[in-house]
Parts: sequence; C-alpha cells; structure tokens
Amino acid sequence: MAKLSAGVLLYRIRDGVVEVLLAHPGGPFWARKDDGAWSIPKGEYADDEDPWAAARREFSEELGLPVPAGPRLDLGALKQPGGKVVTAFAVRGDLDVGDARSNTFELEWPKGSGKVREFPEVDRVEWFPVAQAHAKLLKGQRPYLDLLMAHPELTGLTEGC
Repeated sequence: MAKLSAGVLLYRIRDGVVEVLLAHPGGPFWARKDDGAWSIPKGEYADDEDPWAAARREFSEELGLPVPAGPRLDLGALKQPGGKVVTAFAVRGDLDVGDARSNTFELEWPKGSGKVREFPEVDRVEWFPVAQAHAKLLKGQRPYLDLLMAHPELTGLTEGC
C-alpha cells in the first residue's frame, strides 16, 4: 500500500496576484537545491486518520504555526513520482513567515561518520507568486497550483510573473 501524506497549500491575494506559501526541506540533501525542491507543508498519516486533520497537524509541525482560519478548498489526492499519495487542501489566509519555527530530525552526518546531527525539517518558508512557485515546487506537486488557479474564486486573478 502506498504511503499517504496530507498538506495545506496556503494562498493569499496581493494586488490581484495569487501567492502560495511553500516550505524548503531542511537537512544536507536539500541544502544546495532550490528550483524543484520546495514543497507544500505536508506529512504522512495513517490509513485511519482524517486527511484534513493530518494536513493541519503537519502544517503546524513544519511551521510552528497553526493553519489560519479561512475557506478550505479540497484539491484532491495525487500520486507522486515516488509512489506516495498526497492529499492537499488549499486555505486562503496570511501568515508572517518570520515567525515560522520547524520541528527537527536527527541524521548521521556526514554519512558513516558516527556523528548524529539535528536538522530542521523545514529550513525556509516563503511566499511565491504562483508563476514562480511552478519552478520552485516539486514536480509531483505542481498540478496543485493549476487546480488552485482553476477554482472559480480565483477567476480573473493572475499567477504573477
């Protein structure tokens, strides 16, 4: 059975441009990667867990902030290139990303050194216009941007440049 993951694609509208909040994964593997490395704040959940509850929990764990109150759009589930199935929800709201504080994980680094180091699960959180987010986001999550922009509430708004 495929691993399940759920996340929140937070969005806001600034001067007619839709912006989304993306998270850059922490740790040495992602340190020098930028385009194609960012993700919606998300995480794994069990078969018997509600995806919306899991998405809110994972958002809070990765950013140290709750999901803002706002209308929720169900963007559905997409199978990722690695086989994981991600269910995403879009929420309109705003956050001061300067207040974001991620949880951490431990990893032997450098590999084989016997030294265990602690890394943040997310090392950066930024707002991007949807047009720029297409380049930043992991390939398997990019369709969520199109699903968001196709929503009737966003008709007439732009993805930016």
